[in-house]
Amino acid sequence: MTDRYGDLLPPARILLGPGPSMADPRVLRAMATPLLGQFDPAFTAIMTEVMELSRFVFETTNERTYPVSATGRAGMEAALVSLIEPGDRVVVGECGRFGLLLIEIAERCGAKVVPVRGEWGHVLDPAAIAAALDGGRTKLVAIVHGETSTGVLQPLEEIARITHAHDALLMADAVVTLGGIEVAVDRWGVDIATAGSQKCLSCPSGMAPVTYNARAEAVIRGRKTKVASNYLDLGQLADYWSPSRFNHHTAPTSMVYGLREALRAVHEEGLAPRFARHRLHGDALCAGIAGLGLTLFGREAPHHRLPFLAPIVVPDGVDELRVRRRLIEEFGIEIGAAFGPLQGKIWRIGTMGYSAQRQNVLLCLAALEHVLRAEGWRAAPAAGVEAAFAHYKRAGTDTDGRTDDNLGAGGIGRV
Repeated sequence: MTDRYGDLLPPARILLGPGPSMADPRVLRAMATPLLGQFDPAFTAIMTEVMELSRFVFETTNERTYPVSATGRAGMEAALVSLIEPGDRVVVGECGRFGLLLIEIAERCGAKVVPVRGEWGHVLDPAAIAAALDGGRTKLVAIVHGETSTGVLQPLEEIARITHAHDALLMADAVVTLGGIEVAVDRWGVDIATAGSQKCLSCPSGMAPVTYNARAEAVIRGRKTKVASNYLDLGQLADYWSPSRFNHHTAPTSMVYGLREALRAVHEEGLAPRFARHRLHGDALCAGIAGLGLTLFGREAPHHRLPFLAPIVVPDGVDELRVRRRLIEEFGIEIGAAFGPLQGKIWRIGTMGYSAQRQNVLLCLAALEHVLRAEGWRAAPAAGVEAAFAHYKRAGTDTDGRTDDNLGAGGIGRV
């Protein structure tokens, strides 16, 4: 009998969108190793390593630091559903698609949501957060650290200070930022932070690292009502990841392996060098974008922009979808579209995790130039690639034509 489905052979892609990023080969290799039972001592030792490595990446000493067995959105929802009780006043900062998502989830939890809205492409004003907190006793302030819909990086330290002055908790969505830029949970005073595995950590989607301090845990343990979700109950999940190994669910063993290896790769590279690598390649991409005569969306200063996500304004007369389709079909490169009011108006190009490599930046710029030329957009030949090369040279990372490796030219037949 002929198998009409055949082998699963997905096409090769260079993933340069806002997530997922390209998986680190070390992660994929780890995920292919043999399965263990969830209470096997060898597996619980791996769970302990995941918690230790997660503390390193979150820059925290929080005991409660572990992954939720689900996507980054589930990590956000676990935090909100575990902290919020019906009727709680919650202030949510919104200046993009994922701020809107925080509002929706908080409302579903029964919160009285007070949105603090900002213009898409701009950071939120801490004074506006303070004004919202002055309006009544508030349990929680929820903020998106890195808004992938616009490329904005929201400072958190001042908002944490304001939040704590009003005796509220601060929750930060760090789905896109963890592993790519500093997420200093303890130093900034973030009470609970949630992340995802598929962006700067370069692990497939399916694990959501979370961390929360004793103040947040006291709120979770002191609830008057049951958490509305069993699966996303952080109180139960904390017991599952504790030495007591409370039997809550069967962990996705291969995903735990993958996350462990992704976090280990961050530890091996070091936080400062890893952040510098993301900045280097993101800045090179932006230099190339400028070389092509394109502009970035938003007017925030570089320190308020995600260094690994470039939101690019689609030029007038250019078909946004056709450009993305041709990049995939002709070059195997995926870049991202936009949401809501920005749909059809910007592209989002990400250089996250394992995708943050020089060859990916240069290939993307060359491909984009080629595709845009077919749309009638004119730039000097190779302008984008040359601008990126110039940036690498200024940064001191240019290969400068070194010939210390003959690349196999010294073999048989040499005379």
